[in-house]
Amino acid sequence: MKKPTLSKLFLGASLFFSAFTPMQEVQAQQSKASQWPRGITYEIFVQSFADSNGDGIGDIKGMISKLDYLKNLGVEAVWLMPMNPSPSYHKYDVTDYYGIHPDYGTMADFKEFINQAHKRNIKVVMDMVLNHSSNKHPWFIDAAKNENSPYRDYFVWTHKNDPQTQKEGKTTGADSFNTQHWHKVDGSDYLYYGYFYSGMPDLNFDSPKLREEVFKIGRFWFTEVGVDGFRLDAARHIFPDERPQDNHNWWVYFRNEMLKANKDVYLVGEVWAPSDIVAPYLKGLPALFNFEMSWDIAKALNQGRGDSLAIKHAQITNFYKSVNPDFVDATILSNHDQNRIMSTLNNDVNKAKMAASLLLTLPGSPYLYYGEEIGMTGKKPDEQIREPFLWDVQAKDKSRTTWMKPVNTTEATVAPAAMQMKDKNSIYNHYKTFINLRNNSKALTYGDVVPQQLGNPGLSAFTRTQESESVLVLHNITQNEISVDLPENLQAYGKVHFQSKKAKVGKNQVVVPAYSSLILKK
Repeated sequence: MKKPTLSKLFLGASLFFSAFTPMQEVQAQQSKASQWPRGITYEIFVQSFADSNGDGIGDIKGMISKLDYLKNLGVEAVWLMPMNPSPSYHKYDVTDYYGIHPDYGTMADFKEFINQAHKRNIKVVMDMVLNHSSNKHPWFIDAAKNENSPYRDYFVWTHKNDPQTQKEGKTTGADSFNTQHWHKVDGSDYLYYGYFYSGMPDLNFDSPKLREEVFKIGRFWFTEVGVDGFRLDAARHIFPDERPQDNHNWWVYFRNEMLKANKDVYLVGEVWAPSDIVAPYLKGLPALFNFEMSWDIAKALNQGRGDSLAIKHAQITNFYKSVNPDFVDATILSNHDQNRIMSTLNNDVNKAKMAASLLLTLPGSPYLYYGEEIGMTGKKPDEQIREPFLWDVQAKDKSRTTWMKPVNTTEATVAPAAMQMKDKNSIYNHYKTFINLRNNSKALTYGDVVPQQLGNPGLSAFTRTQESESVLVLHNITQNEISVDLPENLQAYGKVHFQSKKAKVGKNQVVVPAYSSLILKK
């Protein structure tokens, strides 16, 4: 049962997509400049974040106890990695799309979490894994043993002698190194398709019955539970790579169905690819992760060359706007699938602070990976980039999870959050300062970016302008101070709006200290 081309009926009336966040709603906000989804979102691996009952596993009640921490940091939304029942620690192989994993708590607990988050004006986005299920899901178990199962069409099958099964041996994306996509079933002459591995059989989106089941799942979490949005895992792989148009159109179709359940639906997609491949998805997924800028920020910091960052970002932004003027650029430094930014920068605190400074002053709606704000470290394998959050010193830490023994982030290498909150020079307070700076600036939240070339590759310089507010942002990402003459078109920026270290600002010249940021206003 190969995946045929989608029917005209399926693709028909789904090409329309509505505006994402009306600008008049943004302008109506009085308390501060930012308004989610243009604000800060915080990604949480529930299992490692906060334990409430002493069993060593992070849980929902533990997250409830930390909502004030997130509010104080300046976070406006959380993205929760998968919470559905699953046989794995990471839970990206779902066995029940309508349930909560018992290690994490109950559905009542989750509804209370949403209620408490909303009281603090924090939105809740949950990971929705629709590309594949678990091979332990009742649907798949029944389909694998019975060719006449009502769930057989929920998955993708082919006979073992089909020529397409011989076309193996290559990876198709940066998000998976798997080369074997067809998998055997004991006692059967049929193989099933699993892009990532045999434990994750792909769902068959050519099946009308499966599509309706997926819509039912989405409506349940929006209307019965009350989440604000979904982070959509593996959004590029709903259909095989040779069918990109079907992938693009599917998400338009899905979004339009979800809008019927929640007129403010928020969908952010994982399309792990350069901008030219990402862009077509913006019609159905107006928020997409900007992996390309995360790679470029890390590269710039490691090389000490930041003069092209704003140019690259402006190119991506302008390109995306041509596809969907209301797109949300979900910017990141790292996430649960990438080496942590601190480790990518060789544990250099100065560079890690500058990474945060760049993320929070360049355009986009930033996502923070839990623990980035305290400088957590970690390189793959995946478990070691998902280690327990350090809330306090061991003797006082009642919330620290112990489901795994960390090998990267320990008290010997990273000061716990409670200690960093008291240290004005900590990476935590650096993050908090820049989040506050961004949240209270229309220019830094919504403004267009115009790159400025000031003759020094170690300086990332750009202007951000929104309505009557305009700022000149200067980031020195090197270990030496940088002195530059401001050209005539920038000499009106003479007022210091913010400086992370004491800078020298003359009439037409500025001196920016090593590893520091200077923001000037007219």
